[in-house]
This record gives sequence, structure tokens and C-alpha cells, in this order.
Amino acid sequence: MRKVSFAEFGGPEVLHLTDAEEPHAGPGQIRIAVRAAGVNPVDWRIREGQILGAHPVELPAGVGLDASGVVDEVGAGVEGVEAGDRVFGEGSSTYAEFAVLSAWALMPEGLTFGEAAGYPSVVETALRVIREVGVRPGQTLLASGASGGVGSAVLQIARARGIRVIGTAGAANQDYLRGLGAVATTYGEGWAERVRRLGPVDAALDLAGSGVIRELVALTGDPGKVISIADLSAVELGVRFSGVAGSVPDALAEAVGLIARGELHIPVEKAYPLAEAAAAHIDSRAGHARGRRIIVV
Repeated sequence: MRKVSFAEFGGPEVLHLTDAEEPHAGPGQIRIAVRAAGVNPVDWRIREGQILGAHPVELPAGVGLDASGVVDEVGAGVEGVEAGDRVFGEGSSTYAEFAVLSAWALMPEGLTFGEAAGYPSVVETALRVIREVGVRPGQTLLASGASGGVGSAVLQIARARGIRVIGTAGAANQDYLRGLGAVATTYGEGWAERVRRLGPVDAALDLAGSGVIRELVALTGDPGKVISIADLSAVELGVRFSGVAGSVPDALAEAVGLIARGELHIPVEKAYPLAEAAAAHIDSRAGHARGRRIIVV
């Protein structure tokens, strides 16, 4: 099978499309014929060797955590899914023609494979950081860097829970944020003052790692009410860095419900073939996304 892998840590140039042996489902796992894989910042952080503590890597290594596809192997002890089912979920080395998933859910009706591949990690992350930051219905949550995959999920999940959200993004994405139910404003010089004019902020999320931790602490008045998923230096200012996933099966089950009720939709901004995985990583690292980027197999 074809698979994207890397034999050394480094920039996108270390990614190569190779021929590899097919993986097989072990106990508690399923294997899918991959139709699409989600592109996440964690993918290029792993490739660069940034987060080996949380994601140990044995080289050469595959790339990718999220995928959608058709089940073709079911491991021992697995129930409720069979060959031929359309699923989306999380596993390993998903930039490939076949991948093993350790957490999955049946795809909701009306969702394409490309869209489905964009949900698993970002929905788990969005649910986790909303929980960890402790924001409640009726309060205001500030999401810095809100137009990407996690931001898109945060805005919609918060809205469904009765939380007011202020989102920052580039000028081109202001209407996109408003369409997701957020009060939108631009980042850049003077952004914190623009947020202040929109009212008090009870909690804040740094979703882009753009050097805004001090301002977020000032806006909330408490480093304990700020969570970052993108700035590894946040802890130096007393802000929690959230990088350890919770229950992915629970998150997928909640995502299915939100999607079925029309409360969550994350668009695909751009799709890349397997051979252009390096370009997908370059674009992901540059940010400014509107929704999700995916690899199509």
C-alpha cells in the first residue's frame, strides 16, 4: 500500500510517499480502507520532534491521527461495527491507503468522507478545552485564532451550550465567524482593546499560538481562566497547556449527536492528494485556515 512516512525529524521535506506493508487490526481495533485523513497541527509537531513526551515516535514513522473510510477488518472483542461500515475516528499513520483505528463512530448520514475526516481530533480538543477552562452557559468565552478546525468546533459547541463567544481571526474570516454564531473581531495591533469594547470576558482559549497569552490573562484577570493548545511557553505565565486527549469515543459520540441535530458543521477548506502531504503541512503550519484541511486517498 501507499503511505506517507518520515525517517528523520525535520521540515516538510522529510515526508515521503512510500510502499509499505498493510497494517492489521489487533484486539479492540478496526482497520479501514482510508478515504480521507485529517491534517492537524499535531501531525507536523510530531514530524518536527516537538512533542515526543506526549507522542513517542519510533523512526521511520507514519503520519496522521484522524481518518474516515470503510471498515475491512474487525479485531477481536470489537462489537457494533462490521466490514463495509462507513466510519470516522482516530488511530495512527492515517496518511495511507489502509489504517488501524483505536476509536471510531459510524458516520452520520449526509456527511462526506472528506468532511468526516476533519472531525475527530478537533471535536475532542474543543470539548476538552471548553470543559477545562470552566466556562458556563451565560458567560463569555474568547477564542483567539477561531477560524481553524478547533475554533470552528469551539464556536458551535459553545453556542449550543448557551455560551457567548468572541472570536478573533483575520479580516477575510470575519463573516465566517459570525456565521458560526460568534461576535467577531480581527487580531493584530489593538486587538485586545477591540475585545474589551465587546464586553467582559470570563474565559479565554489560545487556539493559534500567536503570542497572545499575556493579553488573554489580562482580559480574563486570571491565568487559571486561560487555556492554550498551541503555545508551549504558556505555562511560564501560569496558563495551562492542554495537550493530553480525553476520551475520543465519548467525543465522537457527542460529535455525531451535534452533527445530527444540525449544531455542528466544519467545512473542508482544502484537500490534498497523498503525494502532496508536505504542502498540506506547510499550509497547516502557516495557519489562517477556514475550517479543515484533509488528505484525500
